Amino acid sequence: MYAVIKTGGKQYRVSAGNKIKVEQIPADVGSEITLDQVLMVGEGESVKIGSPVVAGAAVKATVLSHGRHDKIKIFKMRRRKHYQKHQGHRQNYTEIRIDGISA
Repeated sequence: MYAVIKTGGKQYRVSAGNKIKVEQIPADVGSEITLDQVLMVGEGESVKIGSPVVAGAAVKATVLSHGRHDKIKIFKMRRRKHYQKHQGHRQNYTEIRIDGISA
């Protein structure tokens, strides 16, 4: 069984046992969270598609850790204008493990 969930403005295709890194969620490490924005649930040939979410569907997950991604370097430059700007960014994330999908 798999599901397509929406969290942090992005969509993820998940199944039980998957580990994914999502946008930061304010939850403690080890706590169990419920993701209720399930856009689609599929099992074999049968597929339920929500409009926009599947009614009564939920995904249970456990928070494994919090962290920060690798640094992304941003460089802006205008040629012949003596303008250069260096900047960096590290995005926060929460790593979760999918425990179960209920439709």
